[in-house]
Amino acid sequence: MPASGRRFAAEYTPQRGAAVDSGESRHVQEPAMGTRPCFAALFAVACMAAAHTQEPPREANVTSEELKPGLYVLRGAGGGQAAGNVLALIGPDGVLVVDTGYPQFVPKYREALAALKGGAITHAINTHWHDDHSEGNKVLGPDGTLIVAHANAREMLTRDNKINVVRTVLDQRAFPAAALPVVTFEDRIELYFGDERLELVHASPAHTASDVAVILRTSNVVHMGDVFLSAAYPFADVDNGGDFDGVIEFCRAVLERIDENTIVVPGHGRTATYEDLERYVEMLVTVRGRIAALIADGATLAQVVAAQPTKEWDEKYGNPTTFFLDRAYKSLHGP
Repeated sequence: MPASGRRFAAEYTPQRGAAVDSGESRHVQEPAMGTRPCFAALFAVACMAAAHTQEPPREANVTSEELKPGLYVLRGAGGGQAAGNVLALIGPDGVLVVDTGYPQFVPKYREALAALKGGAITHAINTHWHDDHSEGNKVLGPDGTLIVAHANAREMLTRDNKINVVRTVLDQRAFPAAALPVVTFEDRIELYFGDERLELVHASPAHTASDVAVILRTSNVVHMGDVFLSAAYPFADVDNGGDFDGVIEFCRAVLERIDENTIVVPGHGRTATYEDLERYVEMLVTVRGRIAALIADGATLAQVVAAQPTKEWDEKYGNPTTFFLDRAYKSLHGP
């Protein structure tokens, strides 16, 4: 627990689970071709088709983008594609981060924050349980950082999980007890950090069953996690409760809570705007309608892919056959 005296209040009904002592490392299941994939690399826009063949880098450079005074986006080498975008809020007594990246990034985050006159990372929020957004917990949790997440995220982090990214299946091992969220919620929670009021919203299962949009009300900024990617199609982790329709519902729910001046931070990629998020939803609604119509006509996945339901957006969002169409088809068609 962080040192006393820090202003961090909440309106919620906490669900504090018993500590679970479990494995401490993530294992990647070897695909047939003998390469070692990386879940985070799915979102590398420049190399979408080949992104599954690399481990997260052991050495990382971190850059910062100032959104408002005392509020920054921290990105790893490659424009934030090796780990999720980290939103850092510098307060009078420490720093709150939204997402924690990989463990090897944490020292770099700390260096960047020190250069920005920030203190220790005292509080962290996980937008969901996938390791490119949460594995930094393994460094921060034992150091006393208070970690907040959706109840489903904590549940998933207590056990081993498989993530089907279509071209291979990844294993994410259970986190040790000290790396688990200690404050969880179901639908909504308000937090206060310094002068900032934060609203955490779980609108629906979407990218996962544990997604959280973190809205900074005072600063008028929202971190969307991987429900929204500014330059890639979304990945619905259907086998673990993700839902294609839920991605649309989640984004719409956030749009209703923000305004045209809100700065939108995606899970990966460049900082975006309200209009960018609106257009993303419009794209998803159109693509969803096309896929659903093809399914209603009895189309197979191969026939859906051949129909190119995303063709006018592929230049912006990348190759849809990497995982997007497969997961969308499964979500809309069913097993």
